[in-house]
Amino acid sequence: MIRVLIADDETLMRAGIRLILDNADDVEVVAEVSDGPAAVAACRGQEVDVALLDVQMPGGDGITAVAGIARESPRTRSVVLTAFGDDRNVARALRSGASGFLLKDTGPAQLIHAVREVAAGEPILAPQITRGLIERHLLTPDAGEPARRRLAELTETELEVLREVGAGLSNAEIATRRHMAVGTVKAHLSRLLTKLDCTNRVQAAIVAHEAGILDGR
Repeated sequence: MIRVLIADDETLMRAGIRLILDNADDVEVVAEVSDGPAAVAACRGQEVDVALLDVQMPGGDGITAVAGIARESPRTRSVVLTAFGDDRNVARALRSGASGFLLKDTGPAQLIHAVREVAAGEPILAPQITRGLIERHLLTPDAGEPARRRLAELTETELEVLREVGAGLSNAEIATRRHMAVGTVKAHLSRLLTKLDCTNRVQAAIVAHEAGILDGR
């Protein structure tokens, strides 16, 4: 079962999300909270696989909670929910360690699919959106040399996987392109995330872009 936390200050929104997720046989809502600090505490106290977090909550916003969850409950993957696709919020969420970003008008089937994908370690932003956000908001000026130094511990295969991650490919797509099993790709990805001190593949993609290793793919 995929254990999910819902954080939203609107009772009806929480109820609606729960109602949708209750239709999935492999998803269980284990906690509902109304602010960011409560979300962090709930993830710390329970085995939560996916946290769905509203951005605007009076008691503490969801993006700040993303960082707290990444720090205190690293097994939990966070997804930010918002009524508006504000690039600034997307960028903040990804920098804080979010695994994805969804609009609140996402359909029921898409929401369930997103929860499953994130629980499996896949990002839920489309590759072109990920690349656009990286290029517009997330790259740090003059970060090329520091980023290249961070790659020094990676093996050649890990570098190849990182290049594909930087291009926005999923684990399945990387497996096809590199003639690997999906499980092998996941193992390489896990190791390179540890070596780069990254929380998720989006942060790893930022390092790849800053290091300039996507040129000439």
